[in-house]
Amino acid sequence: MDPEIREKILEFQRNEITEHYVYRELAKRSKNNADILNKIADDELRHYKFWRAFTEEDVEPDRRKIRKYLFIARIFGVTFAIKMMEMGEGEAQEAYGAMRGKIKGVDAIIADEVEHERALIAMIKEEKIDYVGSMVLGLNDALVELTGALAGLSFALQNTRLIGIVGLITGLAAAMSMASSEYLSRKSEKFDRPGKAAAYTGLAYFLTVMLLIAPYFIFNHYYVALAGTLIGGLFAIFIFTFFVSVVQELPFKRLFAEMAALSFGIAAISFLIGVIIRTFFGVEI
Repeated sequence: MDPEIREKILEFQRNEITEHYVYRELAKRSKNNADILNKIADDELRHYKFWRAFTEEDVEPDRRKIRKYLFIARIFGVTFAIKMMEMGEGEAQEAYGAMRGKIKGVDAIIADEVEHERALIAMIKEEKIDYVGSMVLGLNDALVELTGALAGLSFALQNTRLIGIVGLITGLAAAMSMASSEYLSRKSEKFDRPGKAAAYTGLAYFLTVMLLIAPYFIFNHYYVALAGTLIGGLFAIFIFTFFVSVVQELPFKRLFAEMAALSFGIAAISFLIGVIIRTFFGVEI
């Protein structure tokens, strides 16, 4: 066998056995999806054995990659971890395609990677994914409403502690209001668990509120605090749109740009409103 081809096949083996162990470990931690994950793990092991038949050499899994994806699964959920891992499958499929005509049976492996595993992954049920819509609602509303409110209050009041307290009260009230609205909306749609949907909406809103108002309790100058809020908001948008884009296989850049433009556009308008109100009413604090 050509030494270059042999090295590529050994790399394929390492990837397949690594993913086998990742899926096997995820199956142990996921009662509802254990059967599906074990089935995918078996497929990966079968692929590993397919490649091993050509090299007649065993390879060790990438322990670092295993730990990485298990950690991601613990923080962001099984579906996110799997789809992150499968994002690398595009390169693997191209590499497998280069073996057409050189290795017999490679087409069946490619078909497995493209069709079979994707079908199995689509069957995975996870609570975090079922309530992505509720989390998007809470996060998006908090970013748009509170970022705008804090921007307006910053110039109108010009007192960081006061702005932070007003923002906290406003944010908590809005979080409860959003959770209530989500509950009633889901209940009217005869959704199975409207209470959980409401909880996810309220929690996403509350966590975003805490992130956005924190700078006003840390910094003394309202411009610095506002800058901190905008940076925190941008960070929240980045993390959440990345999560949604991976899980729902949507274009990240477009989602990020839309959400950032909406939040920062409202913040700019609200800041101008704050300027007008302070000037018109002569607010001095």
